[in-house]
Amino acid sequence: MDDKDTLRVGTAVRRRRRALELTLAVVAARSGLSVPFLSQVENERARPSMRSLHQVAEALETTAAELLAAADPAHTVDVVREGDDAGIMSTEAGVRPLVRGHHQLHAVEFTGDHDTRRESQHRNDELLYVADGAVEVEAEGRVHQLGRGDTLYLTGGVRHRWRATGEDTRVIVVAVGEHIEAMDTPRR
Repeated sequence: MDDKDTLRVGTAVRRRRRALELTLAVVAARSGLSVPFLSQVENERARPSMRSLHQVAEALETTAAELLAAADPAHTVDVVREGDDAGIMSTEAGVRPLVRGHHQLHAVEFTGDHDTRRESQHRNDELLYVADGAVEVEAEGRVHQLGRGDTLYLTGGVRHRWRATGEDTRVIVVAVGEHIEAMDTPRR
């Protein structure tokens, strides 16, 4: 995939802004970002960080997920190489998207001394895989110690937080995208 494909979020931002009949100045004021930066994003000359994309989305009365879904061409096969930013740069050191674009599957690699102090609760299911090191996960008031090769599965709605407890920790988090309404099917 070339850079032109990875930058297409700007087109979705421009379409949404125009549909709302907003000027760049209004979006800049609402998002706290500069007009020149927003212009560069819209003209696909700059890639927003996830934090900036969330700010733009809020200013445009939508979500980052919706902007990415509107921007990303359908791909059936895509390789993300080590060192590749998967199309959107992360706002945190040690956080790397493993899936380019916006799909039903969301996957992120966390490396280093990651510590999620605040509790999370996601609408859809999530899997944590400890590739290296160790982590401590608190889920629904219970603490789970995980080491290299261990996984932890959380169904949608489970409150949790986790932190790295070992050196050189690397955790892969795979989840159903928040923009997908995952439904439980009755079991027979």
